[in-house]
Amino acid sequence: MKKAWIAALALLAATASRAAPIDDFVIAAEMNDGRAVLSLLLKGVDPNQADSRGRKAIFIALREDSLRALDSLLASPLTQVDEPNAQGETPLMIAAIRGSLPAAQALVKRGASINRKGWTPLHYACSGPDNGVAAFLIAQGAELNARSENGTTPLMMAARYGNSDLVPLLLKAGAEPRAANEQELTAADFAQRGGRDLLAKELRRVMQERQRPPETAK
Repeated sequence: MKKAWIAALALLAATASRAAPIDDFVIAAEMNDGRAVLSLLLKGVDPNQADSRGRKAIFIALREDSLRALDSLLASPLTQVDEPNAQGETPLMIAAIRGSLPAAQALVKRGASINRKGWTPLHYACSGPDNGVAAFLIAQGAELNARSENGTTPLMMAARYGNSDLVPLLLKAGAEPRAANEQELTAADFAQRGGRDLLAKELRRVMQERQRPPETAK
């Protein structure tokens, strides 16, 4: 029995040893240890590999707001900045929904795609705390009226979930308040369903305003 335990422990130790580099890498990203991330990259660790728990360093760094670790990750030309996670979310989408402007700026500088089919980083920015991410994405050319798979626009997400500054920001930039999704719901309907009655009323006013024909010059 004792020999069996020794053999089992030896096998576990060997397995742990083989898994250690990527596991240490993801833990370093989680702990915001930029130096350790860079050191392991220089030793040949694949920055896009999942650890023994299925976690990838870039998503962990974004989740934990580990900006030093993120900088080290983005310094590697091997790090994939547009590879989605299991939920179909890109790193920039995660930065957007968490309202991390520094992370969003770093990812875009590294070449992350601002526009994509379906849900976009701007949708996500309009669903979270924002902190200037939506304005940044718009300035970088984000598609204002991008449609998710069910026809939802960033304005609809902002109307129900975003902070109070987002709807005016999107409208001023040119977002279309009259757009409806597959359920025939407009941004005003989203606001109503979110209990934002005053915002719903304002959006309906803007809808009516935009439906009026332009006045002819006298």
